[in-house]
Amino acid sequence: MDKINIYNKLAQFEDPWVPRIVGELNGQYVKVVKFKGPFDWHHHENEDEMFFVIKGGFRMEFRDRALDLAEGDFIIVPSGIDHRPVAEEEAHVMLFEPISTLNTGNVRTSKTRETLDRI
Repeated sequence: MDKINIYNKLAQFEDPWVPRIVGELNGQYVKVVKFKGPFDWHHHENEDEMFFVIKGGFRMEFRDRALDLAEGDFIIVPSGIDHRPVAEEEAHVMLFEPISTLNTGNVRTSKTRETLDRI
């Protein structure tokens, strides 16, 4: 058991849309990722996802609406719901997801990461 400083973890990388694992509990990964620009439309067949904004903000787009999230906000996207995060400026986000969750869900794109680094 060691403490983890999320700001130190986020300072270790620059590339957007590449999640890093910073912790694990109860079959879930705790990940950090930097958002910049639009992500890909996708959904997850069996996994819910939680997005917590640490710094900046982003818009979570759904097929029928969009929600703006700011620092301190979080959203849980249920499995099966098409979504796409979009960040006009760089945003730092923490994710809570089952270990089985592929970052691009039901699609394979240039942003798909089959394996993730632990930092």
